[in-house]
Amino acid sequence: MVCLGNICRSPSAQGVLEQRLQQAGLQRCVHVDSAGTGDYHIGKPPDERAQQHAARRGIDLSRQRARQLGRRDFDDFDLVLVMDEANERDASALCPPGQRHKLRRLTDFCTRHSASAVPDPYYGGAAGFEAALDLIEDACDGLLAALRPATAGC
Repeated sequence: MVCLGNICRSPSAQGVLEQRLQQAGLQRCVHVDSAGTGDYHIGKPPDERAQQHAARRGIDLSRQRARQLGRRDFDDFDLVLVMDEANERDASALCPPGQRHKLRRLTDFCTRHSASAVPDPYYGGAAGFEAALDLIEDACDGLLAALRPATAGC
């Protein structure tokens, strides 16, 4: 899961997907992590507002710490899911040739919402964090459905 600073959207997406995997009994089958394209917040916990809004939905982000996306992530992960066009452009610049198929937008997996991006709630209010979580939950539900065949027998 990739956003700009790795303190709002991508840690929220990591937390949501981990929750969904736990509920489905697939937490040992899929490894989830998050990163930012920028180096602004390395080592810091998710934004307090992101943590509060996620906690209201039963998702704990408190153990996560921001890190920056690297070329190795394209080797280590089967999917690198970005939140918006800018994240996609920045991640694509790091993406080794032959790994481009791994780079997708998280919203590609939405089934209930029609969105091309998860908007950054950082400079907004509570409604922005709730809207981002709504999109993230929808996309993670769709992603989990897409992953089910690959996790069969896990």
